[in-house]
Amino acid sequence: MASLSSMLKEHQLKQIKKREEIEQKRNAAVASSVHFTTKVVNHLNDGIAQTYLNQRKLDSEAKQLVANIDQFSRSINQWLTLMNGFNDSLKQLGDVENWAKVIENDMKEISCILEYVYKNSSNSTSIER
Repeated sequence: MASLSSMLKEHQLKQIKKREEIEQKRNAAVASSVHFTTKVVNHLNDGIAQTYLNQRKLDSEAKQLVANIDQFSRSINQWLTLMNGFNDSLKQLGDVENWAKVIENDMKEISCILEYVYKNSSNSTSIER
């Protein structure tokens, strides 16, 4: 019986060693899964943090772009105002030139009439004498 008793003790010792081995492997697996989970979460957080920073940069650049567009729009409106004033001045200059030509033609016509009247009156005065 001693051998049966020693076999039982030996079997119980093997079971205890197996349980300890299984427990060690389970602890190692838990530690590995915790380590893996931590690495995955950190990797995802890094990506999310970078995405957030990129979004903030894009928002900032979009605001700057809107401000630049507003400034550009104001500049364009100022240039349009200046160009419209310039066009109006050119139109007025054209109107003055046209007016001057009309006056010049009228003066030439009056001059021709006066010359004609003068010549005719000179001829009629010399005929009457």
